[in-house]
Formats: sequence, C-alpha cells, structure tokens
Amino acid sequence: MGRQLTIGNPPIDVELRRSARARRLSLRVSRLDGRVTLTIPKRGSEREAIGFLRERESWLRGHVGAVAPITEVRIGASIPIAGQLVPIHAGQGRRAVLKDGVLLAPATDTGRRVQAFLKLLARDRLAAASDTYAAAVGKPYDTISLRDTRSRWGSCSSRGGLMYSWRLVMAPPAVLDYVAAHECAHLVEMNHSSAFWSVVAGLMPDYAQHRAWLRENGDQLHRVSFDG
Repeated sequence: MGRQLTIGNPPIDVELRRSARARRLSLRVSRLDGRVTLTIPKRGSEREAIGFLRERESWLRGHVGAVAPITEVRIGASIPIAGQLVPIHAGQGRRAVLKDGVLLAPATDTGRRVQAFLKLLARDRLAAASDTYAAAVGKPYDTISLRDTRSRWGSCSSRGGLMYSWRLVMAPPAVLDYVAAHECAHLVEMNHSSAFWSVVAGLMPDYAQHRAWLRENGDQLHRVSFDG
C-alpha cells in the first residue's frame, strides 16, 4: 500500500506507489472505481512526483470526472440485462423475477436477490453458448464455473474447464456469445496465435466488434454494485 496524497480544491485523493520496475513517473485513473495512482521509480524523488502531479491536475480532473458513477442495485434503480437497461420494481416473493421488461425484486436484501437472479441467468446463457461453440469446434469442455473476476471475462484450463464472469449476462447477447466462442476456441488452440484467432473467426466472423465493446464498455459492468 502506498502513501496517500491529495491535490487541488476540491481535493482528489492520490495513492503514491514506489515500484522497482518503474522507469518513469506514471499517473493512472482506474475506469472501475476512479482510483488515482501515481507510480514513481524506487529511487525517484517524491518532490518531483508531486510537481508532476500538479502539472497534470487539469488532465486528472477530466479523467476522474469521466468515470461513470457506481449504480447501486435497489428498488427504483435500473441495471443492464442483455445490453438493455431494465428498471427494478418492488415485487412479491423472495426471488427476483424478470417480467414484461421489468425486474421485480424483494424490497429487502434487493442487491443479493438480484445478483442471484443474474447468476442463474448467466449460467443458463453461458452453458447454452458453450454447448454451441464446443460442438462447432468438435471438442467437449469439462466444466463451467462462474466468478466475479475483474482481470478477465473468461478462461479455459488445459483440462477444458471453462470459467466466465457472470457479469457478462449484463452485456449485449452477442458480446456474451463472443466470450464463449473465444474460450471454446481455446479447446483447440491453447494460445493466442494466428491459428487461435482463425478458429474464433470461424465461429464468429464479426468477433472484433464484440471484443471492442468489452474493451470500451466492460468496466461499466463492474460499476454495478450489489452490496447495498
């Protein structure tokens, strides 16, 4: 954990980190939570780092302001499901239910109930997509597991175990399908060689646009909070 700094008015919190691998000063704003990190070389000058930070305050404020706010899952909020914003209304019973374009959820423990609904929906859709693409490449997968990962949307183990982020169910269906196609292509090629991408293209010729959607918008799926 680095040292905490503040800059400007209103103040912006900045975490100052030293890194033995850093060769120069670098400033980063996380698109997931808006956290600001200033990294300096192990023997770098802190005074120089603070000057560097002040010179870039205008740039920093622009990027911090561009980070979308976190959506708290509660009655009255709207969340994306299959790429469409869906309002959450109070419903009867203990489970969340999607009906006529509205997500009906309990008024208490709303976040956890909605999350459980999304996980079940994600498992059904990812299993169906994986079945389709595994059959297309002629290679069976072993298992499917769901996690809430931030570093990757999916993975394929050497034994054919497929792992996906359940948050993919909030993305457009074609994006979810792309990740399933990508991981099933690893059943054939356990790498990211040109041969691998040829398999992906054979499964989904327009995969590049869905890959780009994840790069540009995937962080917004992580900005839906179910902890409230």
